[in-house]
Amino acid sequence: MQKQCTILAVDDEPNMRRLLEISLRQAGYKPLLAADGNEALVQIKNQHIDLVVSDLHMPSMNGLTLLQAIRQENETLPFIMVTALGEIKTAVEAMKLGASDYILRPFDLETLEIAIAKALSTRRLQLENTYLKTHNHAGLIGADFIGESAPMLALKQLIRQVAPEKATVLITGETGTDKELVAKAIHAASLRKNGLFVAINCAAIPAEILESELFGHEKGAFTGAIKERIGKFELADGGTLFLDEISEMPIQLQAKLLRVLQEGVVEKIGSNKSLTLDVRVVAATNRDPLQAVKDGKLREDLFYRLNVFQLNTPPLRERPEDIKRLVQYFLAKSGTQISDAALMHLQSYAWPGNVRELENILERAAILAAKQTVLPQHLPADMTPVADSASNFVASEQPFSIPQMTAQIEKKLIVEALAASHGNKSKAAKLLEISERSLWYKLDQLNLK
Repeated sequence: MQKQCTILAVDDEPNMRRLLEISLRQAGYKPLLAADGNEALVQIKNQHIDLVVSDLHMPSMNGLTLLQAIRQENETLPFIMVTALGEIKTAVEAMKLGASDYILRPFDLETLEIAIAKALSTRRLQLENTYLKTHNHAGLIGADFIGESAPMLALKQLIRQVAPEKATVLITGETGTDKELVAKAIHAASLRKNGLFVAINCAAIPAEILESELFGHEKGAFTGAIKERIGKFELADGGTLFLDEISEMPIQLQAKLLRVLQEGVVEKIGSNKSLTLDVRVVAATNRDPLQAVKDGKLREDLFYRLNVFQLNTPPLRERPEDIKRLVQYFLAKSGTQISDAALMHLQSYAWPGNVRELENILERAAILAAKQTVLPQHLPADMTPVADSASNFVASEQPFSIPQMTAQIEKKLIVEALAASHGNKSKAAKLLEISERSLWYKLDQLNLK
């Protein structure tokens, strides 16, 4: 459900203010009233206003002067001017000064409601267009969300289950496992799909700027704030906000984020006005979130607020059967083919950088292959296939018995799996395709504890 919009009605006639108040409330808006322009400016300074409806003729400050004063501080606040039939030229002047629309006295309430709905819709489209011009949102799901392996099918099923809900989601997984793509898939399959999907990387923005990016700021809130800024939360109203690398957000800012999540209310920097929003938050981290809490990188209360539903993106090495599909997809962009030998080389690699590493390597290979056919020599020389690791044992001067050789290979694979999973025994067991209990037994047997 969209937030209830606040409409400020400005008119010096008490009966007209009362009529507007009743009409706006019946139409589902929250009405605020002002008897003249000066009183209106006080209201705008102290409260969040979504739209202003103002009469032209008022004592002390008329509608045009009010509009000019508003535009000096806020360039985008929707403003509807109410004029008389013989004042069309003045209405046109108001439009030139930045009014959203004008209506003529006497007007019926349906005309007013249509004008308000149009102005609010136009404002929303302006915000969306501004955001979309600077962000690439091609393909929220569809072809980009590739994978038919068991881990990916399980992930897609969980996405379908959580997408229609309002719960916050925490996506975990290694770097390069397309966590943002999972967040986009959740948005695309949700009831919010017609709203914006807004993403922000908490690790890529300096701490002193991140707060303004998230919550916005008022003109003059700090040095360099030459005009009002709309924050990502407000942009995502009615949609989804994706907070990537949440554990890299400064701790003091995490406290403010927690309050927003709990109360659904945002305050811009330099403002004491509360803005009620309807935003679904999806967060992601490449850290172990519980370890991040222990290390003081992530507030414990924020973790539990975000971790209503957790999804884990599987690393590429756990779904090697998807590599061929991914290769075909990435190379199709440049019209490049791949040889069977090169594909086998890619399928035998461990992919520490996951899908992102695969995409980068294929982009380089396509250039080297002149967009013809990628061959093994077009791939990086340091891509040592996993299968080659066992060959190191064959070079021994004394031949091992089969049990000895098996134990040596088994020990090396366990060490590599533990290194790849950063010591996490459960993840290492999955890599080795054995139970965690079996892994603990082998660790004891091979003196690896």
